[in-house]
Amino acid sequence: MKICIFGAGAIGGYVAAELALSGQDVTVIARGPHLAAIRERGLTLQIGGQTKVARVAATADPAEAGPQDSVIVTLKAHSLPPVAHQLTPLFGPETSVVTAMNGVPWWYFERQPGPFAGHRIVSVDPEGKLAAAIAPERVIGCVVYPACEVVEPGVVRHVEGNRFQLGEIDGQRTPRIEALSQAMNAAGLKAPIRPRIRDDIWLKLWGNAGFNPISALTHGTLEEIAGDAATRPTVRLLMVEVEAVARALGAKLAVDVDTRIQWARDVGAHKTSMLQDLERGRPMEIDALVTAVQELARLVGVATPTLDVVLGLVQQRAQTASRAAH
Repeated sequence: MKICIFGAGAIGGYVAAELALSGQDVTVIARGPHLAAIRERGLTLQIGGQTKVARVAATADPAEAGPQDSVIVTLKAHSLPPVAHQLTPLFGPETSVVTAMNGVPWWYFERQPGPFAGHRIVSVDPEGKLAAAIAPERVIGCVVYPACEVVEPGVVRHVEGNRFQLGEIDGQRTPRIEALSQAMNAAGLKAPIRPRIRDDIWLKLWGNAGFNPISALTHGTLEEIAGDAATRPTVRLLMVEVEAVARALGAKLAVDVDTRIQWARDVGAHKTSMLQDLERGRPMEIDALVTAVQELARLVGVATPTLDVVLGLVQQRAQTASRAAH
């Protein structure tokens, strides 16, 4: 398969390296020193005590890559709208777009029957740029579980996990998703095909929406937040509200809230992605992980008093961090 990784940072670099090393025709879209290093030395993956080097085509200009069988988008959600138009040269008639990103996806109500069919989620696609650039029939949903980091330009370190849940947004098991799943599985990436990908999105988002903003406010790890008598009740209240929103939209969550909290605690002394971004002076994924849940809550008439307070606090934390950086 011709596969393009759009945004070959930590997760994208991991996926690109493993796919390329398994024999797939991989192109990465990257920029700056990371791109220069990949071009000069290849894409280096540190995993399981080993160091692997994958030679991949690398460019900052999607037009140089040309049409692909599949484009796997691994940008942070807020980074995609400004560059969504750059995906167009990668599209052929049958090209799929795999949204390997956290949070509520812009396509959530596309190809889904019900009163909200086609509804645009403003907090993740404020100007409709994503919907305009990426037709819903191209989209394959993806829930990302691995943790990785870029340790230096051109070098990605795999921390844990290899699961990427895939699902057509209308729930069908199509030849294209089977081919993609097979390619990823052959590369050592566990990529099951899921019939209800929105349920899987909510199961991960449930923890992200609860723990990420609290971690940005307290600088606590998952273990600290879930194990502390002062913060655990707040996280639980927040997650109960998120669960109510998910269920109001028809999602089925396979576990109860206390089990989901325990899952997070079991991860240990791990900093959430939102806290890592705050510490590194990068924009936090507040809108896709939290604001969008509030927007959906308003849509379905679910009260979210705890989420509202936490969202307001973390939004101000982002503002103060931005001012400090400038």
